[in-house]
Amino acid sequence: MNRIQLKKMLEQFFIEDIGNGDLSVQFLFSNTIGSGKLIAKEDGIFVGEAVISEGYQLLDSNVECTFFRKDGEVVQKGDVIASVQGKMEALLTGERVILNVIQRLSGIATLTNKAVQLLENSETKICDTRKTTPGLRMLEKYAVRLGGGYNHRYGLYDGVMIKDNHIEFCGGITNAVQTVRNHVGHMVKIEVETETREQVLEAVEAGADVIMFDNRSPKEILEFKKLVPPHIVTEASGGISLENLAQYGETGVDIISLGFLTHSARALDISFNVGNKNTN
Repeated sequence: MNRIQLKKMLEQFFIEDIGNGDLSVQFLFSNTIGSGKLIAKEDGIFVGEAVISEGYQLLDSNVECTFFRKDGEVVQKGDVIASVQGKMEALLTGERVILNVIQRLSGIATLTNKAVQLLENSETKICDTRKTTPGLRMLEKYAVRLGGGYNHRYGLYDGVMIKDNHIEFCGGITNAVQTVRNHVGHMVKIEVETETREQVLEAVEAGADVIMFDNRSPKEILEFKKLVPPHIVTEASGGISLENLAQYGETGVDIISLGFLTHSARALDISFNVGNKNTN
């Protein structure tokens, strides 16, 4: 995780929430020192150490954070994840933003881990997609990794994916692949999205590095995969859920990409409870 980028993200989150100041605390506390605990309200995978520590450091460099769970570790209902101590104004002002982010990330990691466990296939990787929350992609993809999944491309800049609209306007897969291949470097992979037997054969002939079977049934994928030589990576995507995930795993594809890991994950319930206080 890029700490510099994380700080900039958190700064923007706090600016949005705090504005000119926290009206709920600035008149209630004057150098009041207290403590708080972040507690898991349900079972799951925790993600957010850096969010908690960097977040409170931005608000008050004197806030002390102690962690009882590390990123990627299992938490159970009632577990104390971390404790913080410092001025109450900072602890309470940062509470909601920090909770919002770590609950979101922990929910993604928990859902990803569930998908990995359901697949029970060490040869097929569970991957995310670009269907992330704008502004949170770095963190959400980090959460996927901590849940046992893998990252697909981070953006439009680090990998080529030739989709149906590209193919339509370029006059076919062959022309699209050859055109891109003539311009990108040797380190850039080219993936082609396919829906028919003919498209799979054309993608193979064109020299695609990765072939995606888009919105195809497990039965169709089994047939299409026979057409793809071993050196080409295969991916299944679209129409895949937790309910049918195991069936797609049985097709033997190298990758199963799941958009719902990031766009539909439910936040893990985590609470923040304050403790003792004293005034300097």
